[in-house]
Amino acid sequence: MALPLLEQVALPKRLLADRAYDADSLRDWLKERRITPVIPSSKARTVPHPYNRRAFHRRNVIERLFCRIKNWRRIATRYDRLAANYLAGVALVAAVTEWAQ
Repeated sequence: MALPLLEQVALPKRLLADRAYDADSLRDWLKERRITPVIPSSKARTVPHPYNRRAFHRRNVIERLFCRIKNWRRIATRYDRLAANYLAGVALVAAVTEWAQ
C-alpha cells in the first residue's frame, strides 16, 4: 500500500521507513523518481543497502510523538466523526504532549 499512498502526495527528497518497507519494487520506484530511500535492509538480505543512519534516527522522534498521542483515548479510538474535528484533536494533543515534555 506504500506506492498508492506515495502517488497521492508531493514527492519528497527522501523516504524514511522501517525494515518492513525494504522491497526492491519500492526501492526501484523511489529511484525512478530520484527519492533517496532511508530504509534499513531486512535481515534476510545478503547484501544490505546503505542508508543514512542520522536521518533514520530522527524518525524515532516522530514515532515517540505518535506513541504519546495514542495514550489519549479520544484520539486512539477515533471518536470524532468529522476528519476536521479529528485533525484538530490530534493537533491539540500533539501540542499538549510536546509542551509537557
